[in-house]
This record gives sequence, structure tokens and C-alpha cells, in this order.
Amino acid sequence: MLGLQYFSFEELWTPWFLFFMIAVVILYFYLIGPWREKHAPHADKATVWQKIMFVSAAVMFYLVQGGPFSLLGHMMFTFHMIDMSVSYLIVPPMLLLSVPPFIWQRMLAAQGWKKLRFMTHPIAAILTFNMLFSLYHVPLLNDYVMTHFWLHRLVYFILLVAAMLMWAQIANPVPEWNRLTDLKKMAYVFANGVLLTPACAFIIFASTPMYAVYSNPDTWVKAMGYCVSDPSQLLTLFDGPQFFNLLGSPEEDQQLGGIVMKLLQEFMYGVILAYIFFHWFKREHKDDDVTNATNEAPIDLPNMNKGTV
Repeated sequence: MLGLQYFSFEELWTPWFLFFMIAVVILYFYLIGPWREKHAPHADKATVWQKIMFVSAAVMFYLVQGGPFSLLGHMMFTFHMIDMSVSYLIVPPMLLLSVPPFIWQRMLAAQGWKKLRFMTHPIAAILTFNMLFSLYHVPLLNDYVMTHFWLHRLVYFILLVAAMLMWAQIANPVPEWNRLTDLKKMAYVFANGVLLTPACAFIIFASTPMYAVYSNPDTWVKAMGYCVSDPSQLLTLFDGPQFFNLLGSPEEDQQLGGIVMKLLQEFMYGVILAYIFFHWFKREHKDDDVTNATNEAPIDLPNMNKGTV
């Protein structure tokens, strides 16, 4: 299936990363449970929905960064774009909303963080993420990063931090940290979609393969060293990435990857817009109800007979 049968369990599932993600989930439940009861007993408990959302985000992040989708992302550009979409457009808002506010407040109360607060400005956050994401998909830069593994890990970590900062403007985990009104948040989401469109269009409408990782067998083998312990054997078994290409040609794979990226982006932004609109609508109607209740309250007139003789 998809060529995965040719790879070992370790190459498919990356056990060390699996154990790391399990440890992250255990830490999360410790912080919202025993740690909260000891250090923040008056803080709101994490809801069932938050717990489900965090575990779901952890599972998705593991699958695209250490599981089978990570391996597939080194064989087909379409899966690479799925990995990028899940990692930076879907997982970050889920993490932000699933971690209770008291944890974020404790984490970001450190003195060192205050020096970096300029990075949380909405304009700085949106430009930084979209610029880094677009630059990463410049063909020469992408091929270089994909074939230099420590740089690969560093770039992916920086992109995750940039995505968290960008999403924090929209899915703010601590209400008092909100810098944007609901209407401004909707405009912010729209601006994100506009800024990411040129990179997607550049990929979708390219008439030739741009990424050597997915079209040149020698470059592909070098990039596969990120997932496979002995990539030198690959060219003796397969003729290159085209062996695993379900679409037949690198051009079609590249175009589909750009389309998938754009569709997943629009889907996620649509979900977030609906979330913002729902909360805005709910709050507006709650305020109207309070105003109407105040206006309709009976007036307590003074007793006119009081004090008469």
C-alpha cells in the first residue's frame, strides 16, 4: 500500500519520536491534573473537549512528523504538503485551545519571554510565518533543507514556533491577552489566506518539476536518509521517487500538492472563521439579552403615602 510495505517498522513509525509524543501527552495530563491541584487549585479545569483536542493534535503531529505520513512526504510532494498543512495550519490552533489558560500564564511569565514579546505583535507574527513558509518552498532552499537533516529539524521547529505565534492572535488561549477584536480576527484570517496564496499558485501553475527531491533520484536518495538508515540500497531496489508516485509524473504530483495545500488552508481558515463568528454572535446576543432585561425590569416607585399626616 503506497509502497510502505518496503520499509521496516522503525522506518515507518520512528519509535523514539513516538515515545517522545507519548511523554508529551503524559506531561499534559499531569499538568492539568495533579500539578494544577497543587499549584493552581482555583484555576479552571481542562474540559473533556480540550483533552480530546490535545490528544488528537498530538496524534496528528506524530503521524506527519514521525509516522508513515512523514515517510510518504519524502516520496511524494502531495504528502509533503499534507504534512506541512497539518503541522502548521491544523495542529497549532488545536494546541493553543486545548491547553488551559493557567498553564500558558505560568509558561510565559518567565523574564526571558518578556524580551521576545515583540514577536507576538499581530503584524510581526503574520508576516514572519507567511514569509518563512513561502521561503521554505523556494525550490533551491527546500532541496537544501530536505537533504541536511539537522537544518531540517531546526527549520521545522522554527516554523512551528512561528505558526504558534501567528495562530495565537486568532485562537488566543488567554482571554485577557487578546489584542484583536472578533472582526479584526476575521480580517486577520482573510489576510493569512491572501499572503499564502502566491506560494500555492507558484507551485500549482509551474509547468516543470521544481523540486529535485521528488524528481532527481540522487537527490531523493540523499533526502531519504532522514527516514531510512541505509538509503544507498534504495536505488538498487527502485528507480527513484517515480516508483512511489501514484500520479505518474512529478509535475502532476507537484500541482496536486499545491492544490491540497490551498484546500486544507481554506478549510482550516473556514473552521476558524466559523469559530470566531459563533463566539462573536453569542457574545453580542448575550449583551443584548442583558440590556433588554435591564430595560424591562419593573421600576420600584416610592410609597406615595409614606410620610403623610
